Amino acid sequence: MILCCGGSRAFMLFRRRVGISSRLAHLAPLSTEYRPIKKVMVANRGEIAIRVFRACTELGIRTVAVYSEQDTGQMHRQKADEAYLIGKGLPPVGAYLHIPDIIKVAKENNVDAIHPGYGFLSERSDFAQACGDAGVRFIGPSPEVVRMMGDKVEARALAMKAGVPVVPGTNAPISSLQEAHEFAKTYDFPIIFKAAYGGGGRGMRVVRGYEELEENYHRAHSEALAAFGNGALFVEKFLEKPRHIEVQILGDKYGNVIHLYERDCSIQRRHQKVVEIAPAAKLDPKLRDRLTSDSVSLARQVGYENAGTVEFLVDKHGKHYFIEVNSRLQVEHTVTEEITDVDLVHAQIRVCEGRSLPELSLEQDKIRINGCAIQCRVTTEDPARGFQPDTGRIEVFRSGEGMGIRLDSASAFQGAIISPHYDSLLVKVIASGKDLPSAATKMHRALSEFRVRGVKGVPKRLNP
Repeated sequence: MILCCGGSRAFMLFRRRVGISSRLAHLAPLSTEYRPIKKVMVANRGEIAIRVFRACTELGIRTVAVYSEQDTGQMHRQKADEAYLIGKGLPPVGAYLHIPDIIKVAKENNVDAIHPGYGFLSERSDFAQACGDAGVRFIGPSPEVVRMMGDKVEARALAMKAGVPVVPGTNAPISSLQEAHEFAKTYDFPIIFKAAYGGGGRGMRVVRGYEELEENYHRAHSEALAAFGNGALFVEKFLEKPRHIEVQILGDKYGNVIHLYERDCSIQRRHQKVVEIAPAAKLDPKLRDRLTSDSVSLARQVGYENAGTVEFLVDKHGKHYFIEVNSRLQVEHTVTEEITDVDLVHAQIRVCEGRSLPELSLEQDKIRINGCAIQCRVTTEDPARGFQPDTGRIEVFRSGEGMGIRLDSASAFQGAIISPHYDSLLVKVIASGKDLPSAATKMHRALSEFRVRGVKGVPKRLNP
């Protein structure tokens, strides 16, 4: 009798526990694919490499840097637990694009995962595939998603399939000047040439009349070929003075996708972002809902995993149009982190390990906008020479700091050598406040405190 009674109680307890486990599994799927990461390589340089190293250190993960022959003395090499030379004998940029060397270093040093940063190989599907083939995890979307999103024409088609409005444009890369001429006849000027397999403002040319068509076609093709190894172009109707709004997305291996609201990146020079603000000021709440909803719909359709950005143009009538997906971490991810309190690099790594978003407490109804953040890029460029990059040794460096200011940098210190071979970004300044005016006040004060001598830079010119 006692045995039977005890067995019955045990059975009831077992049933109760199974029921609870089933309900918990329904609420937050268990990470059936969870594999911890012990060592991360960053296949990049500068401030983004250091940003990832810091996140890894906080998570107890060992870090590996790679560097070119020209970057022997750069700070990102010193911030990692291990550092290895790549691309010996190659041009400065070519070293960071040499996939065989990067994969070799990863395999020889027991690297579990590679973070691509931004630029260089970050949106190359062949690199994501090479990582997988070598048994090294790629901290980003799958190779197929990287390929689809990297093909701007295919991304447009996928957006249309998801019901997301797009700017009128060609349905495939154009192969001749005549095709551009026919597009202009149909849609009228202005039009814009864009690189089919790249971004960042390279390979983009606005055309306002037939007399400009041929020259801009050839220039855009040459720029795209030099920057991305592929000169293919597509053509879009050019929208005059639109707002450039982008939505931060995050997905996991289990089909969960969330957004972390938007950033306004409308302040640009030569189609390259200069100032970014989150959230976008005076944005109609209904438009915000449409932008975020369309972003999540597109991400779900393609099975998006890890961090990414869906970019839109908003015209003067408040109509939004999809332009592209950046399947990587953005330079301006910082402002999203400041207003949501979500560490995007932590999330990238945990998702790569196989954690679900609910396990990370990253669920849509828990994401809130908290205040406002602005990012400005301090560069070693000379306004007197049309903002051409300047190089040399930094003789004096004093930064703006204080409450509400975050600085992400690599070579911003006295004695640093600014190389002519790479991007001119010196430091990213991020100001946070309860609203846009307070964030702007902090940013103005911080930039006013900067002193840079030895190389040209915007803060120096503001403070002669």
